Amino acid sequence: MRNLKKPTMIAFFLMIITSAAYSQDAEGCKDHAIFNRMPNYFIAECVVNFDLVQIVMADGNEMPIEGKKTYIYYAPKEDYQQPPSFYQIVKNYENAISKYGGKKIFYDSDRATLKLKSGNQDVWLSLRNWESTNGQGYYEFTVVEVEEMKQEIMANDILEALNKDGHIALYINFETGKSVISAESQKIIDNVVTMLKENPTLKISIEGHTDNVGSSAANKTLSENRAKAVMNAIISKGIAASRLTSTGWGQEKPVADNATDEGKAKNRRVEIVKK
Repeated sequence: MRNLKKPTMIAFFLMIITSAAYSQDAEGCKDHAIFNRMPNYFIAECVVNFDLVQIVMADGNEMPIEGKKTYIYYAPKEDYQQPPSFYQIVKNYENAISKYGGKKIFYDSDRATLKLKSGNQDVWLSLRNWESTNGQGYYEFTVVEVEEMKQEIMANDILEALNKDGHIALYINFETGKSVISAESQKIIDNVVTMLKENPTLKISIEGHTDNVGSSAANKTLSENRAKAVMNAIISKGIAASRLTSTGWGQEKPVADNATDEGKAKNRRVEIVKK
């Protein structure tokens, strides 16, 4: 197996004592609210906190995703003679989330990634295979919940801010790590278009910004692509391309403290600047 996180000493100790018919959940641990465990498994270890988690994407490479993390180490009960294969485990979770529009992003013999939209959150599920020396199958379960920042803003609000301050920050949500505008943010795009149609001489610059998670170079590229995606979405709705420009600043111009979750959320923005 490759790139697997080995069990901590606590988890390893709990594996050993399962032979003594100790198969109850670790103190303070419980299943995630969305996902149930496999039958005949117990929780050997768990951690719940806000963290940056490396998630395997469709191309097999890992990408850091930050959000509320729920980590659970599941072990088969002592009397479970034939634990399921890792493929069965992944298929079980895939079937469960497919009913709600979720899908599998990546799978190999050691790792799997699934994704689900729940309310205003992107929910990532990372599964990793671990097989003990006696052949029993243990698996690591990590959920990362990423909450989107919502914004209710009208065309006249955008114009007022541009006339007063010369710029306005728009919190347009994109697919994680991509420049695809989420369906929930199309209303913001529509209001920018309305504002531009009502003010036919107005020209604007669309400028992308990120927080400081990840490399500076990657963040700059992402911000450029997102700004361009917003510009193209506006053009597609009938606004002349000559009235628009786009650029990306990456993490260079924060408006809040990147040391806090709230600050990071404020820094992930697209600004409309009056030209």
